[in-house]
Amino acid sequence: MGDAFKALSDPTRRHILELLSGGEMTAGEIAAHFNMAKPSVSHHLNTLKAAGLVTDERRGQNIVYCLNLTVFQELMKWFYDFGFVKGEDDHEDLE
Repeated sequence: MGDAFKALSDPTRRHILELLSGGEMTAGEIAAHFNMAKPSVSHHLNTLKAAGLVTDERRGQNIVYCLNLTVFQELMKWFYDFGFVKGEDDHEDLE
């Protein structure tokens, strides 16, 4: 899980995840949202992939990326388990 937190620490990678939250995208479509060289975007994608936050699939000449929601579920469970996120039972009755 440490790799996931390290990957999430970078604002560019968080932006890539936000883009992918709208659906799968090719590497070129992702790169079009950034003012950086494509190899730099590829480095960020590889970091996200190594952390398990995204998956990729080759479709012809393109590589399509999408979110790996399983890892996000594990991260959310970690936040709940350590009390960083309060569940519905944790709210005080305001009446």
